Amino acid sequence: MEKETLNKKEYFDEIAGSLRNRMRYKSYYWHEITSYCKYFSHDNTSVLQIGCGNGDLLNEIKGSRKVGIDFSERMISIARDKYSHLDFRLMEAENITFDEKFDLIIISQVIGFLDDIQKVLMQLHKVCHENTKVIIVYYNYLWEPILKLSEIIGIKTKAPTQNWLTLKDIKNILYISGFDVYRNTKRMLIPVYIPLISTIFNRYLAKLPIFKTFCINFYTFAKFNPLLNEESVNDKYSVSIVIPARNEEDNIEEAIKRMPKFGKELEIIFIEGHSTDNTWNKIQEIKEKYSKSHNIKIAQQTGKGKADAVRLGYSIATKDIYMILDADLTVPPEDLPKFYNVIATGKADFVNGSRLVYPMEKEAMRFLNLLGNNFFGWAFSWLLGQQFKDTLCGTKVLFKKDYERLVLNRKYFGDFDPFGDFDLLFGAYKLNLKIVDVPIRYRERTYGSTNISRFSHGLLLLKMCWVALKKIKFHD
Repeated sequence: MEKETLNKKEYFDEIAGSLRNRMRYKSYYWHEITSYCKYFSHDNTSVLQIGCGNGDLLNEIKGSRKVGIDFSERMISIARDKYSHLDFRLMEAENITFDEKFDLIIISQVIGFLDDIQKVLMQLHKVCHENTKVIIVYYNYLWEPILKLSEIIGIKTKAPTQNWLTLKDIKNILYISGFDVYRNTKRMLIPVYIPLISTIFNRYLAKLPIFKTFCINFYTFAKFNPLLNEESVNDKYSVSIVIPARNEEDNIEEAIKRMPKFGKELEIIFIEGHSTDNTWNKIQEIKEKYSKSHNIKIAQQTGKGKADAVRLGYSIATKDIYMILDADLTVPPEDLPKFYNVIATGKADFVNGSRLVYPMEKEAMRFLNLLGNNFFGWAFSWLLGQQFKDTLCGTKVLFKKDYERLVLNRKYFGDFDPFGDFDLLFGAYKLNLKIVDVPIRYRERTYGSTNISRFSHGLLLLKMCWVALKKIKFHD
């Protein structure tokens, strides 16, 4: 990740010098963004721009005080030279180091380059008051192939890998980060100036229902909600983390070493499941080694499958919130506080990890697995009546009290799921729990191989969808 960040810095430092010419070439496109943001700024408004670049947008919009931050030293240098009357600061959006409050925050064409959008939005809490508004501008994901083609043929400067997000993705990330979305807008069908044609398409046709789907820019408007702030719940609940482990010998200690401290109290439960390597011995060794610094419980399965392992772990768990972390660590332990904050602040009753929002590492998921995950995400979205990007991510979180209710209600669907993902999601739906996705970056394995069979397990998952179809969509 540090290498990716460095490459992005180098990219923006490199293009900074030519930005004036590039902006002139694309002036029609950039003027549209500036004009629309200016419409919502006023002379008595204090404005902060995240990723301010060379400062052109910040200079054009209205405001009593205007501040811009950027992580590119060269961009900030150019902005200061051009607009010395404005306040530009060299600063990463992931680590905002001042606490001045602003009325309006603009994030224009930046979130595509952020490694962790949620982390940046949480940083904005430092600079928000209870009436702060946020405007986020980003590319329509439908334009991804067009923009990539324009890079290949040289019309557009080749950029680092971006996050291509839907409106629902953005709305969800804002919500779990403490912001309420109140408006979404799509604008601009033709991003270059063609006399008469651009005016007709962008001023008129782009506003019509069918045409607006294909606009290049999305605008999302959100309001800071201080009631959803995580600071008040840092020590509110204790947490039990169940880690099913089969043939994961080299990942056991890493799980402990990388586990952050969060919540009132942390309990880590390793469940070993018929490994053929030294996993069980390693678990016993780690329990002894870290006995003074960590509350670790261990057990071995007599049954089979991840669902059985998770249920065994939950049967000996004692804390307020139950979490699952796969021992392959493809979902980083460092991301677990995100899940805690979402459920502890009341944004959700059940939190589901989603690996399919951000670009993932090259070998993190095989192509057929990716297709399967996308299919089941679509199927669940239809079955349960809300968007699910990823139903098969191993990390799921719920309160102990709700899990106990889910167990009592399990007979409704039957004991049909050897993996546990569908059992928990269907159960949460039947209990009328509020289910929310938390996006995470999915990593490559560093040890061992997957325990999932694409074809035999895929058939099992299809059978489980059939069960859900009868019990959820077509129930009596």
